[in-house]
Amino acid sequence: MTIFEKIINKEISAHIIYEDEDFIAFNDNNPLAPVHILVIPKMRSEDVQDITSYDLSKLQNLFEIIKNIAIKYGVDKTGYRILTNVGDDAGQTIKHMHFHILGGKKLGKPC
Repeated sequence: MTIFEKIINKEISAHIIYEDEDFIAFNDNNPLAPVHILVIPKMRSEDVQDITSYDLSKLQNLFEIIKNIAIKYGVDKTGYRILTNVGDDAGQTIKHMHFHILGGKKLGKPC
């Protein structure tokens, strides 16, 4: 069981800022920017390679959630980054699909 599953199951506490039946969002414990929020599907999938198991309406909802969080935290006008990693070479350390929302400062080039 991953740390994210433990957060979803409320076995570990997190500063949850959004939750519905399909997704949960919370502040990252080791923020890389003033706004650093993780959005995680509750359905277990390792990474976006498993995305075919999601129906399109849930994926659309995921990006609506991200957009609304950006608005709530005031980075929708200044800019923000949505980041997900796939596999070890990309730096994925938790094998549960998740999306980082980073903003609140000028971010360097990603590549």
